[in-house]
Amino acid sequence: MEHIIEILKDDEQYYGEYGSQFLSNSQISTLLRDPKSFGKKSEKSPAMLMGNYFHYAMTEPDRIDEIPVIDVSSRNTNAYRQLKDIALLTKEVDQMIGCVKAMKSNKKFIKDIYALGNEYEVPAVIEIEGVMWKGKTDILAKDKLIDLKTTNDITKFWRSANDYNYDSQAWLYQKMFGLPMEFYIVDKNTKRIGIATCSEEFLERGEAKVYKAIEQYKKFFGDNPTEDIEQYYDEFTL
Repeated sequence: MEHIIEILKDDEQYYGEYGSQFLSNSQISTLLRDPKSFGKKSEKSPAMLMGNYFHYAMTEPDRIDEIPVIDVSSRNTNAYRQLKDIALLTKEVDQMIGCVKAMKSNKKFIKDIYALGNEYEVPAVIEIEGVMWKGKTDILAKDKLIDLKTTNDITKFWRSANDYNYDSQAWLYQKMFGLPMEFYIVDKNTKRIGIATCSEEFLERGEAKVYKAIEQYKKFFGDNPTEDIEQYYDEFTL
């Protein structure tokens, strides 16, 4: 699979047509909660751009200029509405710069994130139940994977980890790379920082999500789907 990984090192390939043949952790939410939307291109959001800016500033500073920024007070201004694409507001950039400063002000974070020999934005693939998955770890260190996260409330990161499927991400990436994953977190509002390790319960929950997503994928979208996605409906127990 080395030739696949070489191709996926190129972001245009990873996020483009070539990479679309693989499932990724970002699709698990759709497969589990809204399978009718699977395969549809998702719109960019300010939160996504903020995340990109933060990651670039931490590990790929030469790419920061790829993020469009506009100096206006809000997205309701005429100047913003005239843009052809979404952009960050300068106050959002300032918020992300504050997050970067918070992480870089801590000696352990600096030592771990920028350790000699670390690799950044490293792709990997794995086959599970006949389905190919791709992933790209933020930081591949000697003894662990480091994933950088921002959060609106670090005291409730455990909830975000479930809502945004960080549990399935951790399980998948640990399978891909054979190393434990740790989340290095910064609170966007308070600038508190923290490190979250993964318990067995957390990883087991992630594993269950992955296998459920595979089940949904095969049922509706695999080589031999057994059900028509247009007939899908939600079921609830109240």
